[in-house]
Amino acid sequence: MSQIKEEKIKVLLIEDEKEVAELYKLKLTLDGYEVVTADNGQEGLEKAFKENPELIFLDIKMPGMDGFEVLKKLRESPKTKELPVVILSNFDEQDLIEKGLTLGANEFLIKSQFTPEDISRKVKSWVNEG
Repeated sequence: MSQIKEEKIKVLLIEDEKEVAELYKLKLTLDGYEVVTADNGQEGLEKAFKENPELIFLDIKMPGMDGFEVLKKLRESPKTKELPVVILSNFDEQDLIEKGLTLGANEFLIKSQFTPEDISRKVKSWVNEG
C-alpha cells in the first residue's frame, strides 16, 4: 500500500554569502520547502539543470559568473526559460534592477527590505505565477 505524500516545492538558492544563505535556507526549510543551495553562479547554473527546482533565488554579485550571466543562461535554455527567478540583492541601483528585469527575472528584491519570512511567504505565489 503506497502512501501519497505531498511534494515539497523545491527552491534553489544561489548566494555566495554563507551566513545569508543559511538564514534563508533555515526559514524556507522550517516552512516546508526543499532547499538546494549553491555558493557561486557556475554551481547554481549546474544545479538549476540537475535539481529541477520550481523557483530560484539569485544573488547578483558573486565570484566568477555573476547573477546576470546566470539569469541570461537560464533564459536561453528551453528547460529553464519559464522557471521563476527572483533576484535577491544588496544593490538597489535602478539600472541594476532594470537590467535584472529585462533579462527575465520575475522580481528584483533588495535584501534589506525583505526578511526571510517575507520571502518564504511569497514562494507559492511565485511558483504559481511561473
